[in-house]
Amino acid sequence: MKSQDIRSQFLSFFEDKKHSIVPSAPMVLKDDPTLMFVNSGMAPFKEYFLGNAVPKNSRITDTQKCLRVSGKHNDLEEVGYDTYHHTLFEMLGNWSFGDYFKKEAIAWAWELLVDVYGIDKDILYVTVFEGSDDDNLPMDTEAYDLWKQFISEDRILKGNKKDNFWEMGDQGPCGPCSEIHVDIRSAEEKAKISGKDLVNQDHPQVVEIWNLVFMQYNRKANGSLESLPDKHIDTGMGFERLCMVLQGVQSNYDTDVFTPIIREIETITDKKYGKEEKIDVAIRVIADHVRAVAFSIADGQLPSNTGAGYVIRRILRRAVRYGFTFLDKKEPFIYRLVDVLSEKMGRAFPEMKAQKQLVENVIKEEEQSFLRTLDQGLVLLNRIVEETKGDTVSGEKAFELYDTYGFPIDLTALILSEKGLKLDEKGFNEELQKQKKRSRAASEMSRDDWTVLVDDAEEEFVGYDSLEANVKITRYRKVVSKKDGEMYQLVFNLTPFYPEGGGQVGDKGYLEDTHGDVVYILDTKKENNVIIHFAKNLPVHINESFKAVVDEKQRYRTECNHTATHLLHQALREILGTHVEQKGSAVHSKSLRFDFSHFSKLTNEELQDVENFVNARISGKLPLIEKRNMPKEEAIADGAMSLFGEKYGDTVRAIRFGKSIELCGGTHVKNTGDIWYFKIVSEGAVAAGIRRIEAITNDAVKDFYSENNKVFFEMKELLNNAQEPLKALQNLQDENTNLKKQIEALLKDKAKNIKGELKNELQDIKGIHFLAKKLDLDASGIKDVAFELGQQFDNLFLLFATESDGKALLSCYISKELVASKGLNAGQVVRELGKYIQGGGGGQPFFATAGGKNPAGIEEALEKAKNYIE
Repeated sequence: MKSQDIRSQFLSFFEDKKHSIVPSAPMVLKDDPTLMFVNSGMAPFKEYFLGNAVPKNSRITDTQKCLRVSGKHNDLEEVGYDTYHHTLFEMLGNWSFGDYFKKEAIAWAWELLVDVYGIDKDILYVTVFEGSDDDNLPMDTEAYDLWKQFISEDRILKGNKKDNFWEMGDQGPCGPCSEIHVDIRSAEEKAKISGKDLVNQDHPQVVEIWNLVFMQYNRKANGSLESLPDKHIDTGMGFERLCMVLQGVQSNYDTDVFTPIIREIETITDKKYGKEEKIDVAIRVIADHVRAVAFSIADGQLPSNTGAGYVIRRILRRAVRYGFTFLDKKEPFIYRLVDVLSEKMGRAFPEMKAQKQLVENVIKEEEQSFLRTLDQGLVLLNRIVEETKGDTVSGEKAFELYDTYGFPIDLTALILSEKGLKLDEKGFNEELQKQKKRSRAASEMSRDDWTVLVDDAEEEFVGYDSLEANVKITRYRKVVSKKDGEMYQLVFNLTPFYPEGGGQVGDKGYLEDTHGDVVYILDTKKENNVIIHFAKNLPVHINESFKAVVDEKQRYRTECNHTATHLLHQALREILGTHVEQKGSAVHSKSLRFDFSHFSKLTNEELQDVENFVNARISGKLPLIEKRNMPKEEAIADGAMSLFGEKYGDTVRAIRFGKSIELCGGTHVKNTGDIWYFKIVSEGAVAAGIRRIEAITNDAVKDFYSENNKVFFEMKELLNNAQEPLKALQNLQDENTNLKKQIEALLKDKAKNIKGELKNELQDIKGIHFLAKKLDLDASGIKDVAFELGQQFDNLFLLFATESDGKALLSCYISKELVASKGLNAGQVVRELGKYIQGGGGGQPFFATAGGKNPAGIEEALEKAKNYIE
């Protein structure tokens, strides 16, 4: 059975059981501060489990793209070495929100696996929760008794809390679970050891394929459990593992989910899969990782140096280094796999076909960048090897190479072993743990449980129509983090505060009670469909009513910038072409940032055209036409643009200014004339095929022109109030260029004269021509003199020093004959002598330089130079 049919059959089965089929949510989470990526099938439905929203249908089924590479659920290092862990995987699931429970979930799971898919029941095992004394929970006898109807009791195994109690996190909904495992070993292997002894023992052919989670508790901050008001079902079946079972193979990578990608890797690299273990691991790593990276980019997450972007970059770099080390690929090639991936998965996930060209461009550029990093790292590693005394390279040095330059530690270890050296792994791991500890401490946050004041099921947002409202606090909790210290999160029955989302910053403002006491709202965010207001302290009279007031000035400036992004998007598509798509935005009160797909740098003329286009619509005073709770299909048919990677409900809010129509939940000006003016301040590249425009509006434009005007008059004053300042500045530049040429000529003459003098000062020490001297030349002049002397004398050892602008420079030249015969190294010399000038440096064995901030140490450095040859 083909993988596409397996997926379709699962969804059809549950559709027949009255489940609504929903598409996979974007894998990249933009508005959930608790998660970077969707790491389980239930993540997109958290708000339903928490009771913060009501689903349109209480029964849902889907296949969800998931990524497990960070935090609690992290399978990255296993990927490639075994045959059943993945970074990106599909989670087939069926969900019940307060509808059916254990009886139906278990019966339908058995029916699908055995009756529909035809899996032999004699290769299946199930587990049930054995109970926990810590949580005062008994064994899940209900699930046990239900399973007895379908499977013999010797195949029903009791599992501990680690394996059979599923939790969303340290706090939140949780419950016992029942896993279904499959044993696909040969009859001979089964005769040697029973499958039940291998369940949950990381055996590659005895694996879990489906987990049925019975959500019935809520884990509180103090660790205790309370029953949820409604019981839910959350199931997740590993699509890749199911395909392995149904296609009769022994590895996920032997299914048609991966074989087309593996065949393409074999063709590109001229390596065969299945012949050599280290090559097989590399091919598995690449086949897995290209899926994770490609779908992340298609869902809107570009590789970067921070946050979720760094995770994606790390995955791709892991794939590149396996190709570099084991498949001998020293040029980009992973991007070429996107074509077969799009062909294979584009029908189930149309975003991959739609974003194929962008994904290829971004991956190719990232590969090129990291290959340059690897080349640079090899040079640095060689330098570390040269400096190493003994047979063990410092773990601290290896960590610096890993942390600062991104050079993989396993590649470092491999190269060192080839050179007959060892790596101080203990020292490296100590440095790594220190860094992780610092990182955890910086991001660590503790949350109290919510204190509920008013039982209010729905929080209403009124901020589109008013910046003030009379509110009551329905619940609050204290949160503590290293970054922000102690804060309070407040939830109101209704709120005028816009929560951060869709690129727009959250509102600020204040709460005022009837006694005149004020609490400032410092930020507003949305978490699991709840609008949360951040404050440094709790109101004194917390149970009373409050006047909630949004900072009008900040909101107005933010609205100007947000509306400008819509007009900018329209302008770019009009001027550059309809291939332009929004790839991200950041809307603040001071400025806006807009990322978009485009293949080249914008010319000055194009930037001016874009500015003129936007400002024409501002001058046109176009009114806001807003449609709320509009069916999504109707809005799209009306011409509204939706963004890839965004999660939309069945009803949407459509924003129109003239011919600009977009689906958007943000706040906007009532008329484009309110923006006053739009000014682009920068344009540049973010990634391959992605450009970024930064711009300002309204008051910020006035400040911009005011500052520019001030600078202009100051510059004009420096030019003696020239009538034509540009011409006067050009004359100064020309004059400066001529003077530089004259100085260079004078310095060359000076260097020639000095060279003649230096010949007479050379000392013969043990057959070596030696000189250590301070010169009145710049770095370039010193290098010229050293190399010219080097052409005239063999066995030459020079150390020259100079001083300029309160800084010192040492330059060391050693003849290549001496480097070879005496083992001397100019780089090592300047690094060691550099300590006298409080600096450091390096270079090649025959010529190197070091800079420092202590010219007073020059004399001592020159004196010590003779020690290297005596």
